[in-house]
Amino acid sequence: MAQRHLHLPSRRRFLADAGMGFTGLALGAMLQREGYARSGVWTPPNGKPHFSPKAKNVIWLFMNGGVSHMESFDPKPMLTKYGGKTISETPFADAQDPKKLALERLVVPDANGNQRNELYPLQVGFKKHGQSGIEVSDWFPHTAKHVDKLAIVRSMWTTDSNHGAQTQFHSGRHRNDGEFPTLGAWVHYGLGSLNDNLPQFISLGKREYWNKRDGHYLGPAHDAVPLRIDPNHPLDFNQPGSPFAPESQAIGRNLIQDLNTLRGTEYPKDATMAARIASYELAFRMQQSIPDIVDFSKESASTKASYGLDKAHSKDFGMQLLAARRFVEEGVRFVQIQHGGGGAGAWDAHGGLRANHAKNALAVDQPIAGLLEDLEQRGLLDETLVVFATEFGRTPGSQGADGRDHHIFGFSVWMAGGGLKGGIVHGSTDEIGFHAVENRHYVTDIHATILRQLGLDSHALEVPGRKRLDIDHGDPITQIIS
Repeated sequence: MAQRHLHLPSRRRFLADAGMGFTGLALGAMLQREGYARSGVWTPPNGKPHFSPKAKNVIWLFMNGGVSHMESFDPKPMLTKYGGKTISETPFADAQDPKKLALERLVVPDANGNQRNELYPLQVGFKKHGQSGIEVSDWFPHTAKHVDKLAIVRSMWTTDSNHGAQTQFHSGRHRNDGEFPTLGAWVHYGLGSLNDNLPQFISLGKREYWNKRDGHYLGPAHDAVPLRIDPNHPLDFNQPGSPFAPESQAIGRNLIQDLNTLRGTEYPKDATMAARIASYELAFRMQQSIPDIVDFSKESASTKASYGLDKAHSKDFGMQLLAARRFVEEGVRFVQIQHGGGGAGAWDAHGGLRANHAKNALAVDQPIAGLLEDLEQRGLLDETLVVFATEFGRTPGSQGADGRDHHIFGFSVWMAGGGLKGGIVHGSTDEIGFHAVENRHYVTDIHATILRQLGLDSHALEVPGRKRLDIDHGDPITQIIS
């Protein structure tokens, strides 16, 4: 008689059927614990910093689409002075010297259909703020109140002239090079947990397909766990597919614990099994912890108002930033927040730049100010790095009647907290914002600065068989570090 095989459900399926269903992504993100990432491939770092850190956490605010540096944190009055003139009619004609450019589009047709290189006037005013007297766009009045906390880098550059630059800013590599781990994945790979009940790398907001994953060759264990600000449904599969009474769930959990204990006794040296068991337990604890963190009912009305939760235009982003504060307060290492994700990105203003940027700034400005103020009041800003970034800037010249095109040769990023200097501007673009000309920084210099503040040496995070280029590592921007 042929022997019949008993097909038992997988452990993951069994847990789900027992009422403990959790997302595969959440589970995968936990499999680095106890030294497990990809069994049999390599052993990750020991979770300890390479040298004394100045920061513990990162809140990464990414504006999808390309924020105009010239209408946000890098004022260029010469654009208004020479606005409407062809670039050849201004003192800045050499900005388009082929020797300086890899690619640029600064042309619009005139009334007769001829191509003209026109400078586009600034669409917003600027004022000086704080003791530092740094000029900030009138579209960011709330953030401007905290300018003395900011280290503004006005001399960024990148190479991807389309929105794959979103991936490039996160990973440091052009999409044509392949897929590479993002900064958040490297931090997750290099450092241990601050809270065993929560994931250490979280993503909030929509991510486009080209910027969807983080771990890549480090493995899916280092992808961010995607969350929603909804206490009833913050995580995919955080509720069982079928209703289970609490008593039934308890029976399932106890049975799994007994089986795990038996398995651990049978194979006491199976590190992979130990890591899987630990990850299952963490996934369950995460189910219990995350809904509480994204429940703001215990926050004061004044705190919620400071994040703009009382205003329709800023409520959504404000909720994400309030959740970010609560996550880092509870020990989450890296919170990655995408604003305006989907398609090219909400900040992509090829036309109607004034209306586009005014609307988007209104959505993010007060929440950002609320975050900076809240972190400082709670004593968290010194150990939390807040980053405001975007994939590239926008052209000094006009596109169509009232827009600006993508611009890779110069743009701005700012950072605050985490042991950085405040009230400082580092680097500069030329007089029309075309080229980064002083203290130029490729995007991975931002990565290197963050890693340094977290106590990590990226060269010590090398993975066997994966040679990284020098530019992949970047150089810390020492001029903005306290």
